[in-house]
Amino acid sequence: MCAAPVQGQNLPVGVDAEKETILTGRVLAGDGQPVAGAYVRLLDGTGEFTAEVVASPTGDFRFFAAPGAWTVRALSSAGNGQAAVQAEGAGIHAVDVTIAA
Repeated sequence: MCAAPVQGQNLPVGVDAEKETILTGRVLAGDGQPVAGAYVRLLDGTGEFTAEVVASPTGDFRFFAAPGAWTVRALSSAGNGQAAVQAEGAGIHAVDVTIAA
């Protein structure tokens, strides 16, 4: 059985945030509550699908990416949303996605 790795704000042991470009955040409802189980997609600067993870029970997600312009899109039964993020280089780049019904 395949499954997405457990997501969260804490980085796995051995990940060097000074060498990796990491996009991380939470999927949130309009009232600020986390949305668990949302499909979170990473789209490149041209809008092409690059990767997908499932948000954790606390709405957390994480992608390892290259520097550049990205769109993070969340799809859930409660609604959908997206947010843009510009990752200038290595480090943690935070972006929350608020969904709308």
